[in-house]
Amino acid sequence: MKDNFFNRVYDAVKLIPEGKVTTYGEIAKFLNAPRLARQVGWALHKNPTPKIVPCHRVVFADGSLSPAFAFGGANEQFKLLSEEGVTFINQKVDMKKHLYKFV
Repeated sequence: MKDNFFNRVYDAVKLIPEGKVTTYGEIAKFLNAPRLARQVGWALHKNPTPKIVPCHRVVFADGSLSPAFAFGGANEQFKLLSEEGVTFINQKVDMKKHLYKFV
């Protein structure tokens, strides 16, 4: 069951276009599991293929970066997002400009 959920999370994250971000909660809602935002975070922490599943594009609802970003910390997440053209206001992603909502 856990592996299936994790794979669904990874498939959802692959849909986030470059230059956009989404939140743990948005992914959970998209997967029809709105109360499992923390499990989304755990799945991304365990992401076996970060070059294929762009987990750096997932942030907190207020645009904050994850201090526990599994692949180099918040500084690395900031760098990866900046390289994709994501802009920040007061150390947080400009969510009005960059939020990706699943259809």
